[in-house]
Amino acid sequence: MAGFTWEDKGGLSYLRVEFLEARAPVRAVFTSRRGGVSKAPYNGLNLGLHVGDDPQAVLANRVLLAGVLDRPLESWVIGAQVHGNEVARVGREETGSGVRELASALADIDALVTATPGVTLVAFYADCVPLYLVDPVNRALGLAHAGWQGTVLKVGARTVARMVTEFGSRPADLLAAIGPAVGPCCYQVDARVAGAVREQLPSSGEFLVPDSPYHWRLDLPRANYLGLLEAGLRPDHIVTAGICTCCRPETFFSYRASGGLTGRQAALLALR
Repeated sequence: MAGFTWEDKGGLSYLRVEFLEARAPVRAVFTSRRGGVSKAPYNGLNLGLHVGDDPQAVLANRVLLAGVLDRPLESWVIGAQVHGNEVARVGREETGSGVRELASALADIDALVTATPGVTLVAFYADCVPLYLVDPVNRALGLAHAGWQGTVLKVGARTVARMVTEFGSRPADLLAAIGPAVGPCCYQVDARVAGAVREQLPSSGEFLVPDSPYHWRLDLPRANYLGLLEAGLRPDHIVTAGICTCCRPETFFSYRASGGLTGRQAALLALR
């Protein structure tokens, strides 16, 4: 778990992405399910409004987290994730999007970029891969949500490309962190998914391994790591949490471990 450290505050437990916070003026956090007011099966700090939980409980959890992290809800920007690869540049005009109701989230967005202080990028996960990107030179940020579909669609590389276009970022300068996600220990996929991965990602032999007839083990964090390297990032500028969310359902919400009915943890990334 190099580059990540647990912090307990205000009854919540979350991971600080120290790798990024030590190298740039950013606040980078990944929450757990510990703390909060949601009831089973969302019990704990469920931060997703889209999973069937009581909206008032979700809002109470968001308020609690915002206070603990000193990142006011009014600074949050949330996209309506669809397992795609669309990237939105956001600023102060978008703050508050998706915070109190689903309808105001940025439609069909799985990655956000900004260079505006006071804006908190927020995305939600329950096994998918959190990708944090920081440009310490131009003081710009990117945050992406990568399930298998987003990985095949190269959402990480598209986020890097958008930072290059919008902020003049150089991929070799970027710092990246890959947060907790389902690992190959728990992520078995069928022929349809394996076929899409092999078709779109030539390096799939490094993260897609036959497991049983018509099934394969897919290492999503590894696939995204290699995707960031292909986008021009340096190996020593990328850190991976190495934590499988499915293996630790007492700590993290996991879509696979729960059979699909569960809450969501959040990644938050902001300039200090």
